[in-house]
Amino acid sequence: MKEINNIIKSYDEALKAGRQTVLATVVHLEGSSYRRPGARMLITDEGQLTGAISGGCLEGDALQKALLVMSQQKSRIVTYDTTDEDDNTLGVGLGCNGVIQVLMEPVNAKDPMNPVEFLRNVTSRRQKAVLVTVFSVEDKKSEQTGTCLLLDESGNFRGNLQDSELEKILKEDAQLAYAKEKSSFKNYISDKHNLTAFIEFVKPSVSLVIIGAGNDVIPLIEMADVLGWESRVVDGRSSHARPERFVKACQVLVSKPEHVLEQIPIDEQTVFVLMTHNYNYDMAMLKALVHKKIQYVGMLGPKKKLYKMLDEMKDGGLTLTRDQREIIHGPVGLDLGAETAEEIALSIIAEIKAVLAGKAGHSLKDINDVIHSRADTVIEERRLN
Repeated sequence: MKEINNIIKSYDEALKAGRQTVLATVVHLEGSSYRRPGARMLITDEGQLTGAISGGCLEGDALQKALLVMSQQKSRIVTYDTTDEDDNTLGVGLGCNGVIQVLMEPVNAKDPMNPVEFLRNVTSRRQKAVLVTVFSVEDKKSEQTGTCLLLDESGNFRGNLQDSELEKILKEDAQLAYAKEKSSFKNYISDKHNLTAFIEFVKPSVSLVIIGAGNDVIPLIEMADVLGWESRVVDGRSSHARPERFVKACQVLVSKPEHVLEQIPIDEQTVFVLMTHNYNYDMAMLKALVHKKIQYVGMLGPKKKLYKMLDEMKDGGLTLTRDQREIIHGPVGLDLGAETAEEIALSIIAEIKAVLAGKAGHSLKDINDVIHSRADTVIEERRLN
C-alpha cells in the first residue's frame, strides 16, 4: 500500500508541474521474479520513477517503452522473458527465470477513471477492494483495456467498460475474488474476445497499535513507518505519550486502558503490541483484546508474565478458547537473538509480517519449494457465449 500511496503523491506532483505520466503494472508472471503481480511504477516524461516493477533490471527498458506510450497515448502490454540468458536486451543471466507481463497505461488527467484515480479510490479509506485490469497478450498491438473496474467493500462498482457482456462477467469474478479474499487471473475467450484479467484483491495497510510509549517503542514505530504501516501509540502517561517523540505520521493517544478501544478503529489488518512495562495496564488491555476479531497481540516480557496473566484471567472466570490463545504472542517477536531496542523492534515487525502472511518465519534456505506458489498465477480459462 505504501507503493500505491507514493505513486499517487508523485502523480499529483507531476500533474501540478504539467508533466505526462505512465503507470506500469505487473499484471502476470510465469515462473519467478523479484516483484509479483500488482507491483506498480509511475514514470514521468522527465524519467522520474516511483515504485518498481523489478529489482532494477527492467526499469531502464520500461522507461523507454513508457516514453513511446506517452507519445502515442495508447496503452500497451510488454513482455519481459528473463529465462532467456542469451537475451542481450536486458542483460545476460538476470537470474529471475520468469516471464513478466507489464501493462503500461498513459494517465490522462482529464479522465476521472484513469488508472491512478482508481488507485486513489482504493486508498481513500481503509477498505478491502478488488481492482480489475484487462489486457491481451495474444494481440499486443491492439488497444489494451487496462485498469477498468473497482469493487469496494460496500459492494459498489466503479468502472468504464463499454462491453456490457464482458462487464457482467468481470463483476461476477470480482465478487468471487472479494469473497475468497484472493487475487486471480482469468482468460475470457469468445468469438470476439481473447482477453486476460488480473483480478486483484487489495487489503488495507497494516494498522499497528502499540500500547506503551517508552523509548523502546520509538524504533518500532520508525520501522513500521518505513513499511508504510499505519501506527498508533497509546499510553496513560502524558509525559511519555507526546507526538514529538515519534514519527509525524504516528497518532499518539493518552488514555486509560478501559477507554483505549473506544478510540481505535479495528479491522482484520489491525495488530496490537503490549509494551507499557506496566503489568496492570497490559493485563487490562489483554482482557479487552481477546474478545476482538484480530489476528495478532504481541506481549513484551518473559513467558512467565503471560502465564501469570492467563492464570489470573482463568481464576476470574475467563478461560480463553484455542482461537483466543492463538492470537497472543508472548514473548513477542521472532527468535533473532535480539538484544537492543532496535533489534527487538526488528523481531517484532518480522513476526507480525509472518503471522499476517500465514507464514512460520523460517529461513528461506530451509524451504524446499519455491518461495511463491505457482498456483497463485495460474490463468483460469472462461469461455463466453
